[in-house]
Amino acid sequence: MKKIENKVTTEELKTIQEQQGKMNETINRIGVLETQKHHLLHEIALVNEEVEKTKKQLEDKYGSINVNVEDGTYTEIKEEAEVEEVEHV
Repeated sequence: MKKIENKVTTEELKTIQEQQGKMNETINRIGVLETQKHHLLHEIALVNEEVEKTKKQLEDKYGSINVNVEDGTYTEIKEEAEVEEVEHV
């Protein structure tokens, strides 16, 4: 008795293999991008720390100010006078 093989055609197999290869490549590229994203998020955190240190140094030297990043001029930040609450009867 002859045994019948359950097998797709060579062309169908080639198509499936190509599709699987593309899928694997795409998944790999996503992994690389996620790794790069993770690294960049850490860089942002480090830059934010530096910004906060600089803000503190400037505040210690000049007080509360807003700095114009175009020309370096600054204006003082005036604290709003505390408003007293009045009870209405």
